[in-house]
Amino acid sequence: MDILFVEDDPMNRRVVRDMLRVVGTDMEEAADAQTGLRMLQERAYDIVLMDLRMPGMDGLTAIEVLRGREGPNREVPIIVVTADTAPDLCERCLAAGADQVIVKPVAMAALLEAVGRLSARNAEDDFILD
Repeated sequence: MDILFVEDDPMNRRVVRDMLRVVGTDMEEAADAQTGLRMLQERAYDIVLMDLRMPGMDGLTAIEVLRGREGPNREVPIIVVTADTAPDLCERCLAAGADQVIVKPVAMAALLEAVGRLSARNAEDDFILD
């Protein structure tokens, strides 16, 4: 499974990377939204983890840009990973094109459940009966 985590904090990237390694999944990293969007134009990913608050472009804007352009990841499942607890957070993320939101500090169970659920949904979407 190919996962990209777009997150400006190196410690947060390390924690999530270590959680995913426990289950045998590696991830690529982007330290800002612009780099993440560039990586998302270059190759397909199975899942994107997206922080919201980053310098330069924020995560919601990056999601909207990704969903609005052509490319290999236009419909990739996106999990927002954020410390934001605004009451309307989930609605704003879903409206921008995210598929799920998990809150920092990231709990391993929540991360693995979200990744598992979205990767299973992708597998179902790709399964076609002739």
